[in-house]
Amino acid sequence: MNRILYSAAAGALAMYFLDPQGGRRRRARTRDKLERAQRRLHDAYDVTARDARHRMIGLQAMSRRLFQHGESVPDQTLVERVRATLGRYCSHPHAIDASVRDGDVTLAGPILAFEAPGLLRAVKSVPGVRGVDNRLELHQEPGNVSSLQGGVPRRGQRFELMQDNWSPSARVLVGAVGLALLLRGGLVSRLGGAVLLARAISNLEFAILFGFGDAQDGIEVHKTIHVHAPAEKVFEFWSHFENFPHFMSRVRDVHLAGNRSHWVVRGPVGVDVEWTSEMVRSEPNSLIEWRSTPDSNVQHEGAVRFEPEDGGTRVTVCLCYVPPAGAFGHAVAALFGADPKSEMDADLMRMKSMIETGKPSHDAARPMERSAA
Repeated sequence: MNRILYSAAAGALAMYFLDPQGGRRRRARTRDKLERAQRRLHDAYDVTARDARHRMIGLQAMSRRLFQHGESVPDQTLVERVRATLGRYCSHPHAIDASVRDGDVTLAGPILAFEAPGLLRAVKSVPGVRGVDNRLELHQEPGNVSSLQGGVPRRGQRFELMQDNWSPSARVLVGAVGLALLLRGGLVSRLGGAVLLARAISNLEFAILFGFGDAQDGIEVHKTIHVHAPAEKVFEFWSHFENFPHFMSRVRDVHLAGNRSHWVVRGPVGVDVEWTSEMVRSEPNSLIEWRSTPDSNVQHEGAVRFEPEDGGTRVTVCLCYVPPAGAFGHAVAALFGADPKSEMDADLMRMKSMIETGKPSHDAARPMERSAA
């Protein structure tokens, strides 16, 4: 039975790579991907080795600190430790002035009220700090305080594996555990091992890995192309979503209803995927932004910018999406040629040709019979 399966797999691979029409392109693409994977593997080894060395240095420093109670830390060193702590517990660390004199820390400046208690506890626990002089200005909300605008919420010091992004050393360790469970465990252990191994390799959160995350945290695609046409003409073309099936290879149909549009896209193995998007913002001749509705099967959001450039228009497409089945689904889709990252280049070239020449594309999902001009 195994011999039959291996023979069938070998035959399928031979048909895929030796096909007279697309075999050469597929072989070249596979070779490029293998070379890229080799370079990434070499870079990953260097980064992991460097991270491991730094962690060993840190462990040695922590060990020495255990036997050096009441150590005297230079003020300059201590203020840098305090500033590093600010970045972990405060969403606006630049707004706080930290100074140190003889081990006594003074904190001054505006801060959101709910962040102050955790920050003070963290600063007091910094090795070498003898006391904290609290001169912080508490604000219930940013209001009109310029230094409290924007910012990224901080979660404080968290256990390594509870963080969104794992360090190289943690990924290697968890990946090794996952691989051991996958090879040696029972059914449940193998499933758990596969999940841990996938998490370590991808460095994506579990929600994104399995398709339960938000679009802004998903897979990102950034593409740019120059079109020899005025921005007004290019913007007009993109504003009519019904044009998309005429230059995109997998968009089968688009139905418009007000500021919403329903999309039907051919997915892996010819299976259709549908979702509904809504227009978020539209600036004439400049910007189009959209996002999927909460009930859509594919959560995504994106934007297209149009900028005059060298007598034409620079078109920049930014897309974030969480595919069905998450990163696993994205990997499977790539195997079957339905990877947006690899197909958007060809789609944009069709769009460029249609706008510049007025001639319809013949290899789109729904070719036009007349000029797109």
